[in-house]
Amino acid sequence: MLDVSDEVRAEIGDEEADRLLSGESAPGSYDCASCRTQGDPVRERTSTLLFVGEETAVLAFAHAGCVPSRVVQISEDELKGAVRSITGGQPAPSVPVHPGAGPRPSDGPRTSPGQAVLGVTSGLILIGNDLHPALVVEPTAPIARPGTTGPGDVFLPLLIEQGFVPVHDVNRRPVPLGGWSVLLAAGQLHAVLQPSATGGKPVAWWQAHQPLQVTEEWRLAAATSRTVMVYAAPVGAIGQQPREDLLRDALEKAAAGGQLVAAAMPLAGTS
Repeated sequence: MLDVSDEVRAEIGDEEADRLLSGESAPGSYDCASCRTQGDPVRERTSTLLFVGEETAVLAFAHAGCVPSRVVQISEDELKGAVRSITGGQPAPSVPVHPGAGPRPSDGPRTSPGQAVLGVTSGLILIGNDLHPALVVEPTAPIARPGTTGPGDVFLPLLIEQGFVPVHDVNRRPVPLGGWSVLLAAGQLHAVLQPSATGGKPVAWWQAHQPLQVTEEWRLAAATSRTVMVYAAPVGAIGQQPREDLLRDALEKAAAGGQLVAAAMPLAGTS
């Protein structure tokens, strides 16, 4: 019941992938790289994860319900830390890397020259009497509709079309958005996933250049609730706020000005 995604297969090669699927090199049991509880690839669906550094790569395993099979790009130092975290200091299977392969801000990918980057900030937000893990997404430039060059900024209308809901009161919990999720693995934020247009596995709507380390408080809140509040605003509406109280103030100001949308997303993994 082992799942090896196409991107993992491309990195490790068909021979190693087939050995895993046949059970020849699959583990008899494993500690899930996401929830840390024990898993059995014979009795339950299991995802193959490939943590890729600059020079080496390490295979890990997780419950398919926690995180899909995927390649996770991290630095060599982060790879060593992830291995220690996943295995408790024990050796983990490694394979050659395929050639070419408080609030905490991070940038999303730049796919072409001049295209906006999605900035993502993590923080805790108080809704009612409870603290919730939150992500705030803000592009670095106006967003045009795909296939056009503008003018104007349609970032929020595009997200509303995807199911995000305008926020008028930050004290109210955002509604769940089906098919979307937040990927957290080995204590780091990797991506916000959205449904595939072809009906396959979820794809990255935003993916960190390098995994974003979240605070311990944020991680614990996410592990407890298994849900992340994702807010989005157009360029210039939020800005980089150094403290969570200032981030909250900026969110309330954006909501009052009709410049904030949000959705509640399940956690695709945790550490």
